[in-house]
Amino acid sequence: MDADLLVATIAFLLPMCFTPGPNNVLCAAHGSQHGFRNSLPMIFGMAVGWTTLGLIVAGATGIIEENRGIFEAITYLGVGFIVYLSYKIATSKPLEEGELSDERLGFSTGLALQFVNGKAYVHFGVLMTSFGTLFGSGFSGKVLLIFLNLGFGLPAVLSWTASGTVLRKAFTTPDSAKTLNLVMGALLFAVAAWLVIPH
Repeated sequence: MDADLLVATIAFLLPMCFTPGPNNVLCAAHGSQHGFRNSLPMIFGMAVGWTTLGLIVAGATGIIEENRGIFEAITYLGVGFIVYLSYKIATSKPLEEGELSDERLGFSTGLALQFVNGKAYVHFGVLMTSFGTLFGSGFSGKVLLIFLNLGFGLPAVLSWTASGTVLRKAFTTPDSAKTLNLVMGALLFAVAAWLVIPH
């Protein structure tokens, strides 16, 4: 293993996994509404989804490079999905302590979000084309790289969920909880807007 390439890979993964993005902001918003434990099914769906997507991208990097228009369309589809989720969060009513909501997001939402997240395709495309030889040149090396990615991505969404849970405890009155829902929904909407603004 090339030590310099490992350092470069980690330098890529840390900001990509821990900075605000659809997964992280959604986890913080969901954690603030429903708590840490009730967010775990969605997080598990995210983990399965981005690992599966990583495997797909690893096997189809060349095809993705040649069909960028398709993946731009996926980005816009994903933005629409994220805007819908931001609306659901912003307009949901505050929950009383111990109350459960039918509007909790689960495994299928976490899974589906990965496949309409244009940023995720770019993330894995860069990971495979720039750092894909870290564990060797074969497909098994790319699989190991995907699991290294999971090793950064999973703590990231868990920490964002935990921070949302802390916010929930701080915003205990109905009015303050409603304000928190609006702010978290607005932040998720801002992520959707960022995805479509040219960089």
